Amino acid sequence: MMNRALLMTLAFAASLLAMPCVPMCRAQAVPAPGSRTLMDAHNCYPYFEWWYDRIDRALSAGTPLAIEQDLGWYTNPKTGKSWSVVTHGDPMNGEEPVMEHYFFDRVRPIVEKALKEGNHGNWPLITLNLDFKDDNPQHLAAVLALLRKYQPWLTTAAKSDDMATVQPLDVKPILVLTGENDTQQRVFYDELNPGDRVLLFGAIHTEDKDPQAPPEVLAPEKASNYRRWWNNPWRVVEAAGQQHAGEWTPEKMKRLEALVDRAHANGLWIRFYTLDGAAEAELSCHGWFHGYNFGSLAAARTRWRAAIAAHADYLASDQYELVGKEVRSAAAK
Repeated sequence: MMNRALLMTLAFAASLLAMPCVPMCRAQAVPAPGSRTLMDAHNCYPYFEWWYDRIDRALSAGTPLAIEQDLGWYTNPKTGKSWSVVTHGDPMNGEEPVMEHYFFDRVRPIVEKALKEGNHGNWPLITLNLDFKDDNPQHLAAVLALLRKYQPWLTTAAKSDDMATVQPLDVKPILVLTGENDTQQRVFYDELNPGDRVLLFGAIHTEDKDPQAPPEVLAPEKASNYRRWWNNPWRVVEAAGQQHAGEWTPEKMKRLEALVDRAHANGLWIRFYTLDGAAEAELSCHGWFHGYNFGSLAAARTRWRAAIAAHADYLASDQYELVGKEVRSAAAK
């Protein structure tokens, strides 16, 4: 049986052969599944008046990286005016930041510098992961309009007549990912005209499945022109979840590798969330959630290193700086 490294090499070679004839430097710029692991900054936005520095902390970990923004649709009860805000959810009061200012304004110097200097093989520099707290079509349309304003910054693909036909990516400094909801697909893909640029890419359907099912049951879908990634809670690897995970074992590593291999064989990027290891006081101080906590930095670091070794594409954590350091250290070896 061929080993995992050889299988990944053959799969990547096949993906290059399937692309239209383009210069080799352009082919190398495509972020093929399994080609790199990125620190994914979980819940990278303030809660009420606290933790406005999260995006600065994330960017301090260095690029390339991923940044998650949760979005809610706020309606002013007095005026009836509605707009998208960056928030973990209700209650909302309209004072929450908007993504244009909190995210796009903050990354502007990075993106404009990258566009001036050109792609050195590290684009997309930033994956923007959008977690919609509702799927109101008005909300989705408003976000799509915002993304069109920044289209020159975004990695895109042409809409194909058949969604199963995967078009090549025109790689730019930012890649935008979104969820698996079918309403999102309708607004962000189905309602586009053939040849229009697809500005963000959805996840495959896995929400209602048994997290401990075999990888081929969890992820029967291959990548399509719209759905290009697979988003997973950590319990798909360790059934008891972070708080009751216990020891890391060879069997768990095999499960992790099998999930990652399945994603990459189907042409999908794969993300795991959220892997933290902190004391109780640190959780409270930083606004991190107990359910994502392994209880110690050592336990979390073991999983970080396992996910990197397995070639997971996105490794979500609230400990941006530490995970970023692990990713850079592994890439330098």
